[in-house]
Amino acid sequence: MSRELVVIGLGYIGLPTAVVLAESGWQVTGVDVSDRTIEYVQAGKLPFVEEGLEDALAKVVSEGTLTAQKETPEAEIYIVSVPSPFKGDYELDPKYIDSATDAIIPNLKGGELLILESTVPPGTTERMAERVMAARPDLSVDGEGGRPIVYFGHAPERVLPGRIMIEMRANDRIVGGMTDEATEKTAEVYRSFCEGEVILTDARTAEMAKLTENSFRDVNIAFANELSLICDEQGIDVWELISLANRHPRVNILNPGPGVGGHCIAVDPWFIVSTTPTAKLIKQARLVNDSKPDWVMEKIEEEISKADGAATIALLGLAFKPNIDDLRESPAMKIAERVADEHVGNRVLVVEPYVDEMPAKLKDRKNVEFMKTEDAIEQADVVVLLVSHKDFEGVQNNVPEGTAVIDTTGLWR
Repeated sequence: MSRELVVIGLGYIGLPTAVVLAESGWQVTGVDVSDRTIEYVQAGKLPFVEEGLEDALAKVVSEGTLTAQKETPEAEIYIVSVPSPFKGDYELDPKYIDSATDAIIPNLKGGELLILESTVPPGTTERMAERVMAARPDLSVDGEGGRPIVYFGHAPERVLPGRIMIEMRANDRIVGGMTDEATEKTAEVYRSFCEGEVILTDARTAEMAKLTENSFRDVNIAFANELSLICDEQGIDVWELISLANRHPRVNILNPGPGVGGHCIAVDPWFIVSTTPTAKLIKQARLVNDSKPDWVMEKIEEEISKADGAATIALLGLAFKPNIDDLRESPAMKIAERVADEHVGNRVLVVEPYVDEMPAKLKDRKNVEFMKTEDAIEQADVVVLLVSHKDFEGVQNNVPEGTAVIDTTGLWR
């Protein structure tokens, strides 16, 4: 197998994948549609925050083992790591996968390996193959009729933002192909850098495995979030309750928060729900977690109503989880948008220490200001902690007396 490959999509997963492969002896060409991303990568600079990635990126770019461009070149191996959002009906919107596939199709001669890394519903890798075969009837997935073979595999990512560079190598990896030979070829790529076990299955099972992992997490988070609602009704400190319950040797309740965000846990369970009506528990967990921002809004409304005249609201944190800059599907961001839209007459002060400027979604709100933590809490009538960034530890001690405080994460309890 050639030691050259192409990674299509240089986002939160594609770029670390490209860097780790380049560190592991591959000559990697990264492809992305964003001019900004290409410029950053070509300069060896990171277009987002991820611990340990920037130095590694700079090194492989300076060594010439990773390059970046907009056009999809000819290659023997393609890894597609593009966004896989859902549409309004919670079904996969395949437009990014289709676009990446269409860019590959003219380059195919036979013998190539196409690996889909994006998180997708079962059957998407097959759909990708069908799209290729429809455009290229001179090729096949199994050699039928003596036609040249194109191999298709799926290798879902299993990493945690903030620890991607560690977990990319250390975690076990599930790979599945549409044929046994495709599975083995896919495994060969991942064995070149994975220190964990590379586990072989078929493409559909690999696709479902990733959805299952994130749905399990979502259901457990939903239990904690629903428990927080019950405790609020009953006048019980949910944090103390969870601490007590977790002293049982077989109980490990997670911490509640303002909702669930990120491109994985907030999205992947819907791919299962959209494929079968049997997924009742998974659907209910999604509904519980998606509704948690409504409860946070109620708490904010209560405090605003107590203020004389227009209130100033400080919202601390916009990312979907602590200590990263990723705003995808963030409940904190959704809450900030709602507060701004539903309280046009109030000042809304937003703080996000991992982002350098006002996020685009908030820029058109004239009542929203982007500022540092100390400035926001000094001016606010209501302080709302939405993300338990390490930067916010102890900040409650600086909140002026008489200022209302809403802690949705338990960091300040």
